Amino acid sequence: MPIAAVNDFVIRFANVNGSGSASANLLFARSVLRMGVPIGPRNIFPSNIQGLPTWYEVRVSEAGFLGARGGADILVAMNPQTFVQDLAALEPGGYLFYDSTRPIAHLLTRDDIVVLGMPLTEICTKEYSDPKQRQLYKNIVYVGALAALLNIELSVIETLLRERFKGKDKLITANLHALKIGYDDAQSRFQCPLSVRVRRSDATGDRILVEGNFAAGLGAVYGGATVCAWYPITPSTSLAESFEGNCARYRVDPATGKKNYAIVQAEDEIAAIGVAIGAGWNGARAFTATSGPGISLMQEFFGLAYFAEIPVVLFDVQRGGPSTGMPTRTQQSDLLAAAFASHGDTKHVLLIPDGPGEAFEFGASAFDFAERLQTLVFVMLDLDIGMNAHLTAPFEWDDARAYDRGKVLSGEELETAREFGRYNDVDGDGIPYRTLPGTHPTRGAYFTRGTSRDRFARYTEESGPYVDNMERLLRKLETARNLLPRPVLKPAAKPARVGVIHYGSTAAAMDEAQALLARDGLHVDTLRIRAFPLALEITEFVREHEQVFVVEQNRDAQMRTLMTTDLELAPAQLTSILHFGGMPITARFIVGEIAGRLRRRASAQTLERVS
Repeated sequence: MPIAAVNDFVIRFANVNGSGSASANLLFARSVLRMGVPIGPRNIFPSNIQGLPTWYEVRVSEAGFLGARGGADILVAMNPQTFVQDLAALEPGGYLFYDSTRPIAHLLTRDDIVVLGMPLTEICTKEYSDPKQRQLYKNIVYVGALAALLNIELSVIETLLRERFKGKDKLITANLHALKIGYDDAQSRFQCPLSVRVRRSDATGDRILVEGNFAAGLGAVYGGATVCAWYPITPSTSLAESFEGNCARYRVDPATGKKNYAIVQAEDEIAAIGVAIGAGWNGARAFTATSGPGISLMQEFFGLAYFAEIPVVLFDVQRGGPSTGMPTRTQQSDLLAAAFASHGDTKHVLLIPDGPGEAFEFGASAFDFAERLQTLVFVMLDLDIGMNAHLTAPFEWDDARAYDRGKVLSGEELETAREFGRYNDVDGDGIPYRTLPGTHPTRGAYFTRGTSRDRFARYTEESGPYVDNMERLLRKLETARNLLPRPVLKPAAKPARVGVIHYGSTAAAMDEAQALLARDGLHVDTLRIRAFPLALEITEFVREHEQVFVVEQNRDAQMRTLMTTDLELAPAQLTSILHFGGMPITARFIVGEIAGRLRRRASAQTLERVS
């Protein structure tokens, strides 16, 4: 039986990188969104420039479950090289749409799917004489065919094309023509619409579709950052580009044209973090953006920022590792590397957003935390958040909000102060007072270094001052524990003995998994971690549940490790659910792992009682 679903399906496009399909697939996704139906698009692409397989998946869910689901209900198979593996991912009863110009009957090994063959290449060969046009417009032809098959209003796609090519009438006419060719051919060739279809809705509300990297870059602008030093690396490059683009809009003096920001594309990652730290020491709000390999290279500078207590922000858009790893796949595998970056006893502040909304929020507040705590702050994104578009509420900002510069002494305060010790803990919270260069003509200047010193920044290698300094740095981290964003608790509809802890981009899949488990009678409370050092509420959550799962996208259970070290929780209290193949974690995976383990545990307890 064919799948029957309205506004609830997954469609996957299998293409070749460099074929021009990306814009056509995005056109399809935006057309569904314009019909008022929530979508969760994901671009799965290779790390080379051209020629390898690429996939684009769109989760359509009026209910709002927009995390990766797993499987596909509709497959648009445009790459013969991956046809067999793409076909295997199609759900029973699903629809295969493919270019039937060349016979591929020997590859159609499944009899539990509906096959929709359309001779796209043949159609475009007849219509266009230029080979490049044949390829490019073939993508628009299949979008037109999908509009007919899935009941997408053609006028919606036509409007999108007019918006995209505004002022380029010839391109508008040509694209509308290709769209109509596909639509009319599908109408004459197939029974339209299919049992899987789109129906106009108003379920999107006022939400916007935005990438996490764009949101974080915009957040840095609103957070008062004026210096960005970076080196290009997948998948963080678009974050720095977002900052630059938004600075060009909001940070240019309209009267003089002067740019009130500085962006430095450094010669490498080491230089980039060095520039950011130098700017932070000088009083600017500064940051860099990188990924795992950059984190590896910057280690010594991280130690300097921590030990000299210089505010700076680093956006880490995590990808598959180690080494070069999988540059265009997602993971949460930099957690330990960031939390304890550099040699010696170091510990850093981490902010862990769940999507573009928090990427914007934390992208701004990271600079407040960095200056309040006088330290390096990591914002831990990942490729799934950073480079994929997500449906999110419009960003909010209070124009009356003042930046938290922390304990900065003014010239007047220095004038009346009896003494100034740069590393002196006056208030007992581990955070000393600092000055900015030029604040006072004769007082407040200090020399800082990466070697041991006393409370007045005087060089010493004596044990007492060193121990005093290192213990103070720990007190600062305890202060941070109470300042940082609190975990988000999502209780089950009924009392639950099982809890699930998760963080970052697992949120969408976990929310859906919680609903699916409840539907099967397995009720779980969830707690989403948003910062490190870890909040004490996590300890309470663990104590209140008989079994606690920790869901992560890495091999080595890095958050579980942090929980056992930072909160001194017993490892036996925490059961890891690990997903690290590079693709976004799915609700199906989480449900399968949790339900399977709970049922095995229940079965074992029954046997024990019988014996």
